[in-house]
Amino acid sequence: MSSLSLLLLFFLLILTPASTLEFRYHNNREIEQHLLQVNASNPDITHLYSIGQSVRGQQLWVLALGLSPRRHTVGIPEFKYVANMHGNEVLGRVLMLQLIDDLVRGYRKNETWSLQLLNSTRIHILPTMNPDGFDASNTDCQYSQGRLNYNGIDLNRNFPDAFAGLKRRQQVDEEKREAEVRAVIGWLRTESFVLSANLHGGALVASYPYDNSNGGSEHVGGASITPDDDVFIHLAKVYSHNHASMHHGDRCDDSRPFLEGITNGYQWYPLSGGMQDYNYVWAQCLELTLEVSCCKFPPVKQLPALWMENRKALLTYIQQVHLGVKGRVFDGSGVPVQNAVVEVKGRSNMCPFRTDRHGEYYRLLLPGSYSFTVTYPGHEVLTETLDIPYGPDKYSAMKHDFLLRRIAMTTGRAPANLTQPNPTPSCNHTLQLEAGGAITRPSWTGLGVGLGLVAALRSLIN
Repeated sequence: MSSLSLLLLFFLLILTPASTLEFRYHNNREIEQHLLQVNASNPDITHLYSIGQSVRGQQLWVLALGLSPRRHTVGIPEFKYVANMHGNEVLGRVLMLQLIDDLVRGYRKNETWSLQLLNSTRIHILPTMNPDGFDASNTDCQYSQGRLNYNGIDLNRNFPDAFAGLKRRQQVDEEKREAEVRAVIGWLRTESFVLSANLHGGALVASYPYDNSNGGSEHVGGASITPDDDVFIHLAKVYSHNHASMHHGDRCDDSRPFLEGITNGYQWYPLSGGMQDYNYVWAQCLELTLEVSCCKFPPVKQLPALWMENRKALLTYIQQVHLGVKGRVFDGSGVPVQNAVVEVKGRSNMCPFRTDRHGEYYRLLLPGSYSFTVTYPGHEVLTETLDIPYGPDKYSAMKHDFLLRRIAMTTGRAPANLTQPNPTPSCNHTLQLEAGGAITRPSWTGLGVGLGLVAALRSLIN
């Protein structure tokens, strides 16, 4: 596309008023064009970027929404929705486009619910993780083709798996992962996501980690239980009970009943290489798998009703990113530090939660009293007890900073307890993801670069 064509396209995007989004299945090109237009019309609260490309070279577009959409703001949690991981499970694509339009429209109309969400949260939406699979899909309700990516790989079996790694000392060979999986792994390097959900179809249930097990202490009564099981159950129930019918648990004729519309992933069926376990174990982001329709490819006439059934649940779930406590860890000189370990007594995470490059930590916790232990090399171990209230109603988790004290050096030798224990082999990947120096931002294509022209053009028009 020539520079002149790009210029004309973006003039058109700016000068064309945003129309009501149709309830239908937009193809990948139409989704790209719609996201470009939303971003061009709302550059103050949206930022469009690509996290990479599919096997066939299609961009994996993400739209970020918030008061500071282009970059992280300390104290503002990062949230994400991912849809269409399986190319033939398509309702999520529609829901994500409708959610974007709903949030923008509400903000422009000064509606309280939208202002509160976007003022307090940075929301990232990836409408399709598997655009190639969507291109290959047909409209059969249960058995349509298109689930896999262009290489014939199930993306929800292709992530590094902590349990497989513990059993076989599996190496995390990132370069051997599928392009779409590598893009998501890279995405998790650039942002410290706190809460997430990925949208699927073919059932009506909120599924929570773990999806896998190696038969260790996590295996309890047929389920695979995380240290944050109470939080995951709460999150799943939030979605299920705010959905029009999910909480009934028996709305799909060809699916087993689910008590209150939720299930532990492993208890439903074990799977290795799943995305939600990867998010939790390696990226300290709590993620659910939301099965949002009995039919993988619902008839177009059902889309308006399916949006209304999911709308409240989608919005209320985002609000849960404000559970628990957040803050920063400062060293003895008052400088925020990365990779300080922030542990909660009774919650022995497979990979300990650590502060990010801003020195921030976020812990999603239900209301109650918790004992925190903070460790950082060269500093005294800090233990504090916090009484944590319910934050989502106020659109903010409790804020608490930890102030560390340096260990006094009495001899030329460092005390033995200065160095943290080595993480398990599977956690080395986490340190590589979080502790890198330069942060690589997502790449832009010619169309994406053209968005830079939009701001300039708008300034000339205004």
